[in-house]
Amino acid sequence: MLIAQLSDTHIKRPGELAYRRVDTAYMLSRCVADLVRLNPQPDLIVITGDLVDIGCAEEYAHLKRLLAPLKQPIIMVPGNHDGREAMRTAFADDGYLPASGFLHFSIDDRYPLRIVGLDTHVPMAGGGELCEQRLCWLDEKLQRERTRPTILLMHHAPFVSGIGFMDEIGLHGRERFTEIVARHPQIEMILCGHLHRNIQTMVGGRRVSTCPSPAHQVALDFRTDTAGGFSLEPPGYLLHWWHDGHLVTHGVMIGSYDGPYPFVDAAGRLLG
Repeated sequence: MLIAQLSDTHIKRPGELAYRRVDTAYMLSRCVADLVRLNPQPDLIVITGDLVDIGCAEEYAHLKRLLAPLKQPIIMVPGNHDGREAMRTAFADDGYLPASGFLHFSIDDRYPLRIVGLDTHVPMAGGGELCEQRLCWLDEKLQRERTRPTILLMHHAPFVSGIGFMDEIGLHGRERFTEIVARHPQIEMILCGHLHRNIQTMVGGRRVSTCPSPAHQVALDFRTDTAGGFSLEPPGYLLHWWHDGHLVTHGVMIGSYDGPYPFVDAAGRLLG
């Protein structure tokens, strides 16, 4: 199984730029074109939050138009820039989001991996939260399928990244989350967004990875006394390959580049 992970697309209303500089719609269209060219095609596409920028219906309609060339199932969790009810309404026909409450879901029997989505959204806040109600929901879902390989999707990363201005708007409740995931070895990986970079670590003995944005990246800045910012580094996404009981992750840069060139000549000799 091949899963493409996008994150932090930040789609605005048609004609608007993010932060007066980034054409996120154009950048997502380039990412979609890259995905369409992949061979083999991903079986599933997941988007780990900040789908849009201010959480309004017009932005979600624009996002749906941009994603239309993708024929795979697409599943999403909300981020801090999303609007829970507008997102619920926009994607109600897809059938995996609940009709009320938090936008949690569990897709149990459609794929080789069980996929559990978590809603870390806090209205009008940059940081996220896994409150006791949300954590109990997660623990109960994991208890039901203790031997089924599982991926968790969430927007806010459950660790301190070292990028100070982003850690200030990190995840509340991560300590209890860590305790829960440590009890569930069936979790293969926790896929996150929010940090606009590919960052990898371990939480509760489970692998965690954040996804770069197909648009702008968070500036890599380990100082604790700066307001932070973003950069226009090469955009990207992740491909997660489930094969023979293992999940292998590849980082992909969006765009056209020279190559591929051969390593060997026609006789099979390594080119000098």
